[in-house]
Amino acid sequence: MVVTAAALPEVSSPIVETTNQASFGTRIAHPLLRGTVGFGLATLALLGGNGRFEQMLWLSRLIERPAAALVPPHGTQRWTVRLGNFRGEWLWHHDLPAPWQRQDSALLYFHGGGYISGGMNTHRRLVAKIAHASGMPAFNVDYRHLPGAHFTETLDDAVESYEYLLEHGFQAERIIVSGDSAGGGLAFRLVLAIRERGLPMPGGLSAIAPWADFDPTTRNAHPNRHRDSYIPTRILETIARFGLALGGELDPMWSPVNHDFTGLPPALIQVGSTECLLPDAQLLAQRCAEANVPVQLQIWDRAPHVHHVAADLLSDARAAINDLGQFHRQTVA
Repeated sequence: MVVTAAALPEVSSPIVETTNQASFGTRIAHPLLRGTVGFGLATLALLGGNGRFEQMLWLSRLIERPAAALVPPHGTQRWTVRLGNFRGEWLWHHDLPAPWQRQDSALLYFHGGGYISGGMNTHRRLVAKIAHASGMPAFNVDYRHLPGAHFTETLDDAVESYEYLLEHGFQAERIIVSGDSAGGGLAFRLVLAIRERGLPMPGGLSAIAPWADFDPTTRNAHPNRHRDSYIPTRILETIARFGLALGGELDPMWSPVNHDFTGLPPALIQVGSTECLLPDAQLLAQRCAEANVPVQLQIWDRAPHVHHVAADLLSDARAAINDLGQFHRQTVA
């Protein structure tokens, strides 16, 4: 890793790391994703922006059922829990005790999907790998999202999932709150809600390529708007405008980047150098530093959005998961 502060000139003291060079697999993944997944998501964004937002939501949900083929790694144990209006799923390696037998640490994880798709099937394999690297069980939250629930209800589900861990004997300081993409932004917003509601603060916080600002202004002005391998900024703007805005307005307090981070736990943020969500990650790191919250921002050279899902193929992805696991282990040590 090469440490540089140049990426965040306004931040007082974050640790910013950039990988030296993308692996061959990561380099070829960029154009492949742009011409396939990127084209599909751009089409979805165009559909939603042309007055067919409901059709866009319907199409985006089609991925969850076939994603059941993404089985967790060998040795993974599973247990599904029903909470209020949503489900969660415990994932742990068979070398560890079941989470109801020993409550020494836990990873509370929120999947990505832009608040319109994703669930336990799409993220089970990834979350199980992160949990194994972290040496702790993970509670993978299948929170409600659009069109069935607004972001405010999604946040309520996140708070309830955290309270569930506390009620079942997990000490707050030994809980890591984590997530990717929309789930990464939700992880930050949850920790802020924990502080607002007077609950005990978790021990750590991590996010993979977090969507943390519903206002598109900063992203649209960033050069990565045209460099992202497959996430079009337009789809994020469409979701915010037609799905999240109430009465045509977005409450700035829904976006974690608009908060004071005083009192938050140590954080690790990972993002690709060409991602359109790089400015979101940088703003989160800036807010942490302004509040004297220990933060490490890892910028992975040319890594596609949440490249961790390709850990079976990409050495960079395996390294990123290992770094997450190391951070989680050290945080609760």
